[in-house]
Amino acid sequence: MAMASFAISIFSLASLAPTCKNYRPFLSQTTYSFKSISIRASATSLDYSTPSSVNEQKALKPTKTNYWEWKFKDNVIDVYYEEHEHESTGPQKNILMIPTISDVSTVEEWRGVAKDILERSGKLNLRATIVDWPGLGFSSRPKMDYDADVMENFVVDFINEISSSENDLLVFGGGHAATIVVRAAKKGLVKPKAIAAVAPTWAGPLPIVFGRDSSMQTRYGLLRGILRTPGAGWMIYNMLVSNEGAIQSQYKSHVYANPQNVTPAFVQSRYKLTTEKGSRYVPAAFLTGLLDPVNSRDEFLELFSGLEGKIPILVVSTEGSPKRSKAEMEALREARGVSKFVKVAGALLPHEEYPSMVAEELYKFLQENFEVNA
Repeated sequence: MAMASFAISIFSLASLAPTCKNYRPFLSQTTYSFKSISIRASATSLDYSTPSSVNEQKALKPTKTNYWEWKFKDNVIDVYYEEHEHESTGPQKNILMIPTISDVSTVEEWRGVAKDILERSGKLNLRATIVDWPGLGFSSRPKMDYDADVMENFVVDFINEISSSENDLLVFGGGHAATIVVRAAKKGLVKPKAIAAVAPTWAGPLPIVFGRDSSMQTRYGLLRGILRTPGAGWMIYNMLVSNEGAIQSQYKSHVYANPQNVTPAFVQSRYKLTTEKGSRYVPAAFLTGLLDPVNSRDEFLELFSGLEGKIPILVVSTEGSPKRSKAEMEALREARGVSKFVKVAGALLPHEEYPSMVAEELYKFLQENFEVNA
């Protein structure tokens, strides 16, 4: 009876996730001297009434699509990535764009921003690489023990794979992706020329709401174990994540700022991502906090302060983020190591919902730090 009651409490906990307001379904080194800037995007210059949502923007066809074979321990993962560029000569600055970690994470989040920035590039010789996380998007999804260290290892290995002495690498990341990149940079494992953290997060859906005490950690472990099992795992995963109703509800409540941007066709496209074999393994880790790169706000701020004067960092916060997530973003407003802080419309995926608005802020950041003449 005790075990049955405990199992019921786990299911009760899990059932809170999709309806909770703060649940997210699912982001040689040069020394610089930077002045911290805090900016709020003006509604007079940016049209909030007509968002360039993913549903409205024209399809952006990548110049090249490919799979990179990532070998990690005993696993071989086919990691999907795509390249976007215009014809050019000479060295290029390569922008690596990494999606927010979530059960519906995909390179498609960044395509609108990539298109916009390349069209703005002018005299700046830019190209963009967008990569899916292992176990998510269009990458293969083996059953393995995913955690923050695994994801950091992936980021480091992929950056080393695409970096070269001729190409300056800039990294744009959403949600947990941004924080993982900053963590790797603080350790000296990667040395990008600049980092843009778009709606950065560090706590998974359940820990940010229910905390991290030992009792909750035990429950998270049990839920994670159930989600990974062949039979019950699929059943619970389908109930929590892999159904169109849950995905639509999550996007309308807190992932997007404007519910009208969440169309049936869009929901269907995201639902398909959750139906692939092995699609529940990374979400099981993310939901229960295993992919969290830090365990507290203090640790979160320490990551950024550790890069002060070394790498220019832009933080893009949003007007409509859930209360707890927004508080963590706002904590970076005057934080050491943050070169510039801006706020735009949107919630947890502003780069997908409002790509032109986010691209404008990202491009300004490039202009300010790399003397771009548009």
